[in-house]
Amino acid sequence: MPDWDAVIIGGGPAGLTAAIYLGRFRRKALVIDDRTGRAERIPKTHNHPGFPGGIEGEKLVARIREQAAEYGAEYLNARVTDLKRDGEGFLLETSEGEIRAPFVILASGSKDNDPALPGVESAVDRGLIRLCPICDAYEVIGKRIGILGNGPKGVREAQFLTTYSDDVTLIHIDPRNPLSADDRSTLEQDGIALMESAIDAVHIENDVIDAMDIGGEEHRFDVIYGALGLTPRSELAHRAGAATTDDACMKVNAHQETSIGGLYAAGDLVLGLNQISIAQAEGAIAATDIHNKLRAREREDGRRREPAPDEAG
Repeated sequence: MPDWDAVIIGGGPAGLTAAIYLGRFRRKALVIDDRTGRAERIPKTHNHPGFPGGIEGEKLVARIREQAAEYGAEYLNARVTDLKRDGEGFLLETSEGEIRAPFVILASGSKDNDPALPGVESAVDRGLIRLCPICDAYEVIGKRIGILGNGPKGVREAQFLTTYSDDVTLIHIDPRNPLSADDRSTLEQDGIALMESAIDAVHIENDVIDAMDIGGEEHRFDVIYGALGLTPRSELAHRAGAATTDDACMKVNAHQETSIGGLYAAGDLVLGLNQISIAQAEGAIAATDIHNKLRAREREDGRRREPAPDEAG
């Protein structure tokens, strides 16, 4: 493999935006991606600026990927299995061999904790089971909304969705961990119905969740939101020794640099609002800081190569 100014792990909006910026800074960037990112699962996003009619997540990622390639980004379809310091840079072990780079951007994202329901992938593709109310609750105004939760996060999400509908039901699917009295009081005050039972079966017909067998009774919803959280893909950061939060998200400074110098993180891997526009901003910030550090190194190397005045002859 050639030498790279930076290697980006993850080919979603954060990583690809970083690649665009690095390319326009005339830097050599390699994007390593296994094509399992969250953005490509989005049926259609309506809140991403520049697309008033909405755009499918897969199409949006393909456009950004094409744009990054125009500025020299190269791609490697592989899985990174290890990341560690190597002198002043980093050594990456991948399914396609070893790669070295002075800087690395972790943009590997997070994995949705999907509800354990039959046909969940198809239901997500059709927008019947949704994963981000901030992204698309506007499209379900006035509909019958169910939220699958297993703790306080489900309560918070149900509260948020009352902005869009008066028919909101929290389905607490883990009866072994009952909701607190405060959570129950919150639901009652906000007019949110509560069901406490595992889901035994789901019947989907004509793009509507026609029936859900919950505790032996049938219930109907227009859309279901999963409020089961995310699992950050931060295993490589742990192996490299970078600091993370209690939720396994990356801790970064104002330039998206982690606790390890030269190692950056951007996107859903970082604690904050998981939105495409924010992920792209973080990728741009990380790329700009890397370029500035490379410039500083180049200036320092240039000074070291210049002969002293008494040696110039």
